[in-house]
Amino acid sequence: MELTRSCIYPKDVQRITGKSERYCRKLLRKLKAELKKDQHQFVSIEEFANYVGLDAELVKTYITD
Repeated sequence: MELTRSCIYPKDVQRITGKSERYCRKLLRKLKAELKKDQHQFVSIEEFANYVGLDAELVKTYITD
């Protein structure tokens, strides 16, 4: 069983969208606000995929560790 990361970071969003890191940080902050998460809480890959309308498996292909 291979362990993979379950949260998404701005650099990952940048790889997926091709946008700047600043835009990606802003997008994740907006998503956290909509999900009513605190600043210290993480956004999962599935939450991000649902928010932007992409398949979670497609998003996982862009995640590198």
